[in-house]
Amino acid sequence: MTNVPVIGVLALQGDVREHLSALREAGADARAVRRPAELDEVGALVIPGGESTTMWKLAETFEILEPLRLRIKEGMPAYGSCAGMIMLADRIEGGVTGQQTIGGIDMVVRRNAFGRQVDSFESDIEFAGRGDLRAVFIRAPWVESVGDRVEVLGRTHAGDRIVAVRQGPLLATSFHPELTGDGRVHAYFVEMVRRDTRER
Repeated sequence: MTNVPVIGVLALQGDVREHLSALREAGADARAVRRPAELDEVGALVIPGGESTTMWKLAETFEILEPLRLRIKEGMPAYGSCAGMIMLADRIEGGVTGQQTIGGIDMVVRRNAFGRQVDSFESDIEFAGRGDLRAVFIRAPWVESVGDRVEVLGRTHAGDRIVAVRQGPLLATSFHPELTGDGRVHAYFVEMVRRDTRER
């Protein structure tokens, strides 16, 4: 069973159940993570969508923000969708005063870049050279700029906005793949985790 990665989903808010289901479909042992002791039991983590300022404050309340930063710094694979993308960004635009992130990806992310809740939409995007997939954007961020070590995996079809990136063991998307039934993004992340485990 060593080829079954243990992947947590940060269970502070957002589509926790949907991410757990998608990870299990992709062959992972998926578990909800809310506290540092639960974080210690997983080899990788998904940070779901939600509201990034609320997620930051809840992470502090549950005393998991600093442990998360440490695990990311130590090389734990992580995938952030929507608000999770914001949480993995080293720098953000449009955040509230004092807003903190976990960090790890050398990028600038603009919070609520695509507009408010009423501006939510779906669009086909090319992801990681694996063909088009349907992407759901809900109060979504976009990536303003990336550092040299960041690989752009997806853009809007007009090509003007970066909506998926990877830096080493860290993956982030502006959109919510857990809502579409298309398992390719989760499968991509699970394979990232398996590869990382083999190489350690």
